[in-house]
Amino acid sequence: MLKFKNYLFDLDGTLTDPGVGIRNSIKYALCKFGLPCPPDEVLNQFIGPPLMESFRKYCGVSVEDSRTLLEYYREYFGVKGYLENKLYPDTIKVLEAITSRGGRVYLATSKPELYAFKIVEHFGIDQCFTFKAGNNMEETRCAKKDVISYLFEQAGIDASDTIMIGDRDYDVIGAHACNIPVAAVLHGYGDREELKDADYILENFMDLVS
Repeated sequence: MLKFKNYLFDLDGTLTDPGVGIRNSIKYALCKFGLPCPPDEVLNQFIGPPLMESFRKYCGVSVEDSRTLLEYYREYFGVKGYLENKLYPDTIKVLEAITSRGGRVYLATSKPELYAFKIVEHFGIDQCFTFKAGNNMEETRCAKKDVISYLFEQAGIDASDTIMIGDRDYDVIGAHACNIPVAAVLHGYGDREELKDADYILENFMDLVS
């Protein structure tokens, strides 16, 4: 039996590995803007949190410049970057195990829905989701707690019997703000120390359904 009824999944670093596409999109944006590019170890920290926030944090730019960088980022990501991506090996098994046992699968991502929906469709997993929620292109729903709250409202579910699955502390903070537990995967971009406040740590993705 499943431990929960509703399973909310982050996308980047949880269901898919978007590293190549995101790093290439950031490099494109920084080069076009005329800024030096940090090493890949730093660029990996962009994966998960809102991009404008990360541009300000890691590149030291203003809010206005971070918006320009986001626009440049999208020039690459919307054409090539979203396809420079791959499913984690057990993603389909996990989603199918949940749905076959009567659970409901939801997408809760800070990535704009325009891109997130294309990605899950590209990988043929869009039909697994009861409802998909993400950010908007205006970046007014970028906080994970806001995405989850939006999902609850639109899908008609509440915090009871619901869990969030993600790979960054951003997922943990957002889920706890909405009063739901979090299962953190270790195959993504957050390490064990970053994810120490999660309610569950998944050494293996299949542990979620075992």
